[in-house]
Amino acid sequence: MSREEVKSAINELLDNTPEQVLNEVFEYLKTVETKSEESISMSHNLRTILTEDKELLERLAQ
Repeated sequence: MSREEVKSAINELLDNTPEQVLNEVFEYLKTVETKSEESISMSHNLRTILTEDKELLERLAQ
């Protein structure tokens, strides 16, 4: 998706989002804005690992 397509899709989703959640999204976006590209990449990679290995992590926790 192009940047404009993503922005349009986000706007469509935001139109149907409860106000309380909008404030949370706004606060999150403000924190992301100040992070470095490397920090954002590391967070994304960690989330991917945790998502892909969720079952393994649950078994290890038992």
